[in-house]
Amino acid sequence: MGDGSGEERGNERLVNRDEAHLTGTAGARRAVLVEVFEAAVAAAHPRLCLPRHLPPPPANGRVILLAAGKAAASMTVVAEEIYEREYRLPRERLTGIAVTRHGYAEPARGIEIVEAGHPVPDAAGIAATERALALAAGAHKDDLVLVLLSGGGSANWIAPAGSLTLAEKQAITRALLRSGASIEEINAVRKHLSRIKGGRLARCAAPATILTLAISDVPRDDPSTIASGPTVPDPTTLADARAIVRRRGVPLPPSAEALLDDPANESPKAGDPAFAHSRFEIIARPADSIAIAARTARDLGYEPIVLGADLEGEAREVAAEHARQALALRAAGRRAAIISGGELTVTLKGKGRGGPNQEYALALALALDGAAGICALAGDTDGTDGGGGSASDPAGAIVDETTLARARALGLDPAASLADNDSTGFFEALGDLLLPGPTRTNVNDCRVILVDDR
Repeated sequence: MGDGSGEERGNERLVNRDEAHLTGTAGARRAVLVEVFEAAVAAAHPRLCLPRHLPPPPANGRVILLAAGKAAASMTVVAEEIYEREYRLPRERLTGIAVTRHGYAEPARGIEIVEAGHPVPDAAGIAATERALALAAGAHKDDLVLVLLSGGGSANWIAPAGSLTLAEKQAITRALLRSGASIEEINAVRKHLSRIKGGRLARCAAPATILTLAISDVPRDDPSTIASGPTVPDPTTLADARAIVRRRGVPLPPSAEALLDDPANESPKAGDPAFAHSRFEIIARPADSIAIAARTARDLGYEPIVLGADLEGEAREVAAEHARQALALRAAGRRAAIISGGELTVTLKGKGRGGPNQEYALALALALDGAAGICALAGDTDGTDGGGGSASDPAGAIVDETTLARARALGLDPAASLADNDSTGFFEALGDLLLPGPTRTNVNDCRVILVDDR
């Protein structure tokens, strides 16, 4: 999965396995789940999806490569190789900087790769963003500013506006995450507290030609939401941001209130001259990976039932609905794979560890109540699901008909774990966490429920 090193360890680390319950049919079904998930991830890796979208270098100017997000390093490596080896672009005409999540870097030939905080930004992200803004500001009309975006870019590119401090921006981010706000809501607020988000990078780089190539990790592939839309017009307003923080009960320091109350701080909209020479392309979509997952499931003997690539909602509520569908298919004697993508949310009320995919898996196991012949995998294609910001955090979890029985044999209370938002602790004790490590791409979640007719 991902680059070579990921492939070497992927099958070994994907699940923290308790081999005692993975023999025979149960082991075969889990192998199918893993194969479907890995196919979805591989389809979105930059080495496969980026090369055909890279344009020739400008006739006389430079290629200024600015990358942010969980795929920033892998996208940079691919682009750098093509410009140097295929186009023979001299080193002095290729410059830039990439910032990615801690643990997601890989060696580039010349362009600096910086690791920074996600989902909560840190000082390394601020320093890298300042260098990116400086490179953009120094672009000339003959230059190509090549912006490579992927999920996570909103946290990696961090440039607080006004007198807002890093600590204040971190506190606002944490409060938004805990509130259950959607990614669109979070980004609408971020864009009005930043000097790079919401079209502001394009304004900084003008009059150079700007090409943005993005791996989408958002519902409906909205360019203004991917990495908070640094190079596209922002459809959200200061009033939207104010309404979101009120609705979600997010406390703001005076510095943030001043920014949201200042009409001069409105983000650039459609028709702004900043976008006159700016173009945006999506090179990989969640729907592409979900389609590959469906095709793989069919090849493995399961009827794919695709619920969509853009599902949203509270993780435990979506899980309950999916369990009802799986039980209905089982009752009808169908051998099927229910496949869905999107980005679910968790409204934190407990003090446990977890993420949307793990919470979905735990709620699904409770709703299925040990029904025979049904197993499921829920994982984030970027390799981490919630957690503490470490690259070794789990991506999700696997459940089957033995999950609840094994848990209770260990003295675990599944319902109590769900109430405490402690899905990580629950699946860690069972050895059922999904642990691929960094995949260096991100097209949101991939959930697969196998319903067997035998």
